[in-house]
Amino acid sequence: MQISSPAFENYESIPPQYTCDGDGINPPLEFADIPENTKSLALIVDDPDAPIGLFTHWVVANIDPQTTMIRERQVPKGAIEGQNSTGTLGFIPPCPPEGLHHYRFQLFALSGELDMNSGDTRDEIETAMSPLVIARAELVGIYMREYPEVGLGSDSDI
Repeated sequence: MQISSPAFENYESIPPQYTCDGDGINPPLEFADIPENTKSLALIVDDPDAPIGLFTHWVVANIDPQTTMIRERQVPKGAIEGQNSTGTLGFIPPCPPEGLHHYRFQLFALSGELDMNSGDTRDEIETAMSPLVIARAELVGIYMREYPEVGLGSDSDI
């Protein structure tokens, strides 16, 4: 199984338009080689380098296994979003306060659909999907904000 993006290569920089320094929209994602017995897909986007610890940027579950792409500004039809680390739904763009951060786009093939509600937490979703995982793929994008003046920083912790 594979996850990729036409916007950036694995372990390459995420273009600014997909960050807090641009439009803050989700990048397009492409899925390939989904196992035949997959009943649903789940997507978790996170930043393990966040100062507050693991920061969840986006959780989307019950994605139709026939889905081959998520476009910019799109949640796949019929999919359900869980809470990100701000306690809201939707994509939170990369916005590291300092240094280089790694953003993991993790795709999971599941043997069933999740019994979940919009707004469930990542922990609830991971617990529900744990026994159903058939395959996993990962795309990592990196991002570091550039500050043109010495001493400029950000109050952001994502």
